[in-house]
Amino acid sequence: TVSLILGIGSLSFSQAKLLAIKAGVILLFFWGVVIALVLVMPGAFPHWESAAFFSTSMVETPPPIDFLSIYIPSNPFFALANNVVPAVVLFSILAGIALMGIKKKTYMLEVLSAASQALIKVTGIIVRLTPIGVFAISASAAGTMTVEQFGQLQVYFVVHILAALLLTFVVFPLILTSLTPFRYRDIFRFSKDALVTGFTTGSSFVVLAVMADSCKRLFDHYDFKEENTESYIDVVLPVSFNFPTMGKVLALLFILFAAWFSGIQIPLEKYPGFVLSGLFSFFAGLDMAIPFMLDLTRIPADMYQLYVVTGIVNVRFTTLLSVMGLIVFTVLVTCSITGLLKIRPKQALLSLVIAVLASAGVVGGSSVYFDRAVKNEYTKDQVIAGMQLMSLPVPRRVYKSPPKDITPADSKLPVLERIRQTGVIRVGYHPDNLPFSYFNSAGELVGLDVDLAQLLAFELDCRLEFIPFDFETMDRQLNDHKFDLIMAGVAITTTRLQRMTFSAPYMVGTLAFMVRDYRRDDFSTRKALKSRKGLKLGVMRSKLYVKKLQAYLPDAEVVLVHSPGDFLENPETDLDGLLTIAEAGAAWSLLYPSFQAVVPQPDISRIQMGYPIAGRDLQMADFMSQWIDAKKKSGEFQRKYDHWILGRGAVTEKPRWSVVRDVLGWVD
Repeated sequence: TVSLILGIGSLSFSQAKLLAIKAGVILLFFWGVVIALVLVMPGAFPHWESAAFFSTSMVETPPPIDFLSIYIPSNPFFALANNVVPAVVLFSILAGIALMGIKKKTYMLEVLSAASQALIKVTGIIVRLTPIGVFAISASAAGTMTVEQFGQLQVYFVVHILAALLLTFVVFPLILTSLTPFRYRDIFRFSKDALVTGFTTGSSFVVLAVMADSCKRLFDHYDFKEENTESYIDVVLPVSFNFPTMGKVLALLFILFAAWFSGIQIPLEKYPGFVLSGLFSFFAGLDMAIPFMLDLTRIPADMYQLYVVTGIVNVRFTTLLSVMGLIVFTVLVTCSITGLLKIRPKQALLSLVIAVLASAGVVGGSSVYFDRAVKNEYTKDQVIAGMQLMSLPVPRRVYKSPPKDITPADSKLPVLERIRQTGVIRVGYHPDNLPFSYFNSAGELVGLDVDLAQLLAFELDCRLEFIPFDFETMDRQLNDHKFDLIMAGVAITTTRLQRMTFSAPYMVGTLAFMVRDYRRDDFSTRKALKSRKGLKLGVMRSKLYVKKLQAYLPDAEVVLVHSPGDFLENPETDLDGLLTIAEAGAAWSLLYPSFQAVVPQPDISRIQMGYPIAGRDLQMADFMSQWIDAKKKSGEFQRKYDHWILGRGAVTEKPRWSVVRDVLGWVD
């Protein structure tokens, strides 16, 4: 804030007008070059087979970006306190412009200059503590990251360094040689001291004087020195330093990497806002801008820790690029003001060809390298297939098919009384209903509802009998008392309420479409869905949802399917998507990572899930409703939900190898 107001306010109107016209166009061009490379570099990211357990972010409607509050500084103090960087920047620029027209601004400039020096000293004190913080964050990351994550982090190191080197040694020098008489080798001859010092110190601020001297010596060498050349350099360089340097703009690449690392896709239509917000936020320090951009793009905030870790190495190359960008920018603006700027068509065409070929080589070469060096061993399918029950074991028997010799329950007795007398609770389950009831890799029946059934049997001191059912006939099986209740992720619908009695809802699911990864955007919004003609969509179990889907998408063909496997396991199927709930879709995507569960925005539709009770027994339904409420209040339901739906604790994290533990044996 202080440096922007001071830098702009110290100018006269004539200087500001000249710089705004000459320097503004060149600066926008430079930013455009870096942004273009940033948007191209993710093409080098390797294809990463990935899937994740359900997350509440899947079903949340992202709030629209309020550009008014982001850019308009209605309250600059609020913007400062809440890290709303673009609003602070705009306020500072306006304050600086206002200060230019004040005759007695010298006193204010002296105050701002003193404040700037004081803040630099404060920053210096904080910088002394930085190595401790960086060491702590790096140690934490190194101790908690997996080998797979280290492989992914390598991707950012490589693309960032290559992009910085490409811009520093190829793109920007070629731009200068295309528009000025200066030769390529002389540019590096006079800028090498500033480049080396900047790379060594990791700070472009400390080499401002060296950069100014490099620019002046370059003009002297060609004998282009005019009366005001040095004064132009002395004005252009410090003022331009207050604007985002090319190294800062390159940090947008980290946001795209963080999205790839987290398995998040930034929609194409949001890229203009993403770029504009990034430019404004980079007026501030990167340590403020990166968290702001992560929050704006809804990427997990803890990705900032990875940025700090990568910064230990990447800051050198960021500074290298910033120094070269400032030198080339200052020389170009000075040439523009003094009349030395002139397009050389042949040199410009040759430079463009070289830059395009070099960029293509960097992206293509990186992609080939990552395909060979970064191994993607997908293991999430083994995770969900190997999950175990959390509840204490109880005597149980699991029927793989409906038993023919089992004695029908006494329908004259209330269900709860029958359970007490027989000491057996019969639970209906579906063998193909992840993550509520399914068979794991060991052949054991597991899942959220299976775990809850086992907890219920333990507390009732009963044995368990699991009996399979079909969704098409479950109401008849219940009415025939084949089992006492169903615990298998059954949605409560109007049609089912007419034929069965349910407990109170134990959870709420969100309707979603299971689609192939590459078709995610086709199903992400209502507008995209309705613009697609000839869709063929599958629906499981309920004719009610067939009618709802037909009303929602009149042009789509809707068909009933027996199980998700009909769609997921058959690559030849002509179905475009399968209607399911997001919680189940996320679980299935772990087994089939080439598919994703997509919730169309903003049409979020939720369904309640409950336990159907045999014989429409109201007493048992009331008992189960109160039992569900008790388990939720005690936290037991939440622990099981976190485990089976959110995947927490699904993988037992083994401690990393440690000298203290594995060699010295000081800790277990």
